[in-house]
Amino acid sequence: MSPTIVAFSLIATALACSGNAKSPAGGGFQAMPVQVMEAKAVPVNDSSEYVATVKSRDSAVIMPQVEGQVTQIFVHSGDRIDAGASLMEIDPLKQQATVKSQQGARAAQQAQLDWAKQQYERIVGLSAAGVVSKQDLDQAKATLDAAQAQRNALDAQVREQEVQLQYYKVVAPRAGIVGDIPVRMGDRVTTSTQLTTIDQPGSLEAYVYVPIERSAQLKMNLPVQILDSAGRVLADSRITFVSPQVDNTTQTVLVKARIANGNEALRHAEFIRARVIWGIRQSPEVPILAVSRLAGQYFAFVAEQQANGSFAAKQRPLTIGQTVGNNYEVREGIKPGDKVIVSGTQFLVDGMPVIPQG
Repeated sequence: MSPTIVAFSLIATALACSGNAKSPAGGGFQAMPVQVMEAKAVPVNDSSEYVATVKSRDSAVIMPQVEGQVTQIFVHSGDRIDAGASLMEIDPLKQQATVKSQQGARAAQQAQLDWAKQQYERIVGLSAAGVVSKQDLDQAKATLDAAQAQRNALDAQVREQEVQLQYYKVVAPRAGIVGDIPVRMGDRVTTSTQLTTIDQPGSLEAYVYVPIERSAQLKMNLPVQILDSAGRVLADSRITFVSPQVDNTTQTVLVKARIANGNEALRHAEFIRARVIWGIRQSPEVPILAVSRLAGQYFAFVAEQQANGSFAAKQRPLTIGQTVGNNYEVREGIKPGDKVIVSGTQFLVDGMPVIPQG
C-alpha cells in the first residue's frame, strides 16, 4: 500500500475510533458528505509545444559591394530611414582616381576618333575625284571603324567605373529601422562584412523545428499558436511552409508560420514557444484541486454507487494531459459521467462510504 493511502487510512482510523465516526449500527465508517462534480467530455486541442525562432520577413542585411576603409557613418542604430538614405561611406579616393584615368583615356580616344573621321571624309572626297585609290579609301574606313570601336569600349569602362564609384556610398535599399552597427569609422571592410540591418517591423515568421516522429502529421494550414513565457497566446497563425527535407543534425523538420505582430510584441531572432495543434479530441476534465500526486502518479477519488444504492470513494490512478485553466485533461482513469470528489479528499481512503452532494 502506498504511503499516501497508509496516511489516509490512519486518519480514517482515527475518525472511526471517535464517537462521531461510528455508524449507528456499530462497526465501519460513517458516510462522509462530499462535494462531487460530474466529469464531462469537452473538446481539447491535441497539441505539442516546441521552441521556435522568430525571423523577420522584411529584414535586409547590409553588406558593402566594395572593399575599403569606412570614412563616414551617417546613421545611428534605431534610426528610422527612407529608401535610398545614405548609411555609410567607404574611402572613394582610389576609385575616383580610376574614374578620372578612364575618363582621360576616353577623351584621348575621342580625339583619335575625330581625326579618323576627318581623314575618312577627306579620302572620300579625293576618291570621288579619282585622286586616291580604292585601297586608300578602305584603309581610312578601317581606321575610322577601329577608332569608333575603341571609343565605345572606353565608354563602357568609364560607365563601369562610375557605377563602381557609387558603391563606395552605402545606401538603404528600403525604408525601415537601422539595426546594430558593428563597424566603426576607420575599420577596413570587405564584401563579406556585415555593416548593419534594415528592418521593417510587423512582418515576422516563426521557424519551428518539429521532431521527425511527428512529421507525418504535418500539413499546410495546420493551426499554430505563438506563446510567451507564461503560456499566454501572443498570436494565432497557421503553417505556411513544410520543408521537404530533414535536418541531418537534429532529425527535425522545419515548418514556418507567419506572424502579424501588429503590436510589435516580438523581435527578430527571439526564441519563443510555438504550439502546433494537430487536432481536437473529446476528453473529460477534472479540477486541479481534486487531483493528488504521489511519486509522479496522479490520483483522484470518484464516488461510485454500490449494489445497495450507497456510494463509496474509489481512488483512481490518472493519466493527465494538458492543463486547461483550473482543470486537468484526463486521458485515462476517469470517464464522462463519473462523479469526481472535489472536497475533503485529504480525509478519504479507498472504499470509504460517502454521501455525494452538489
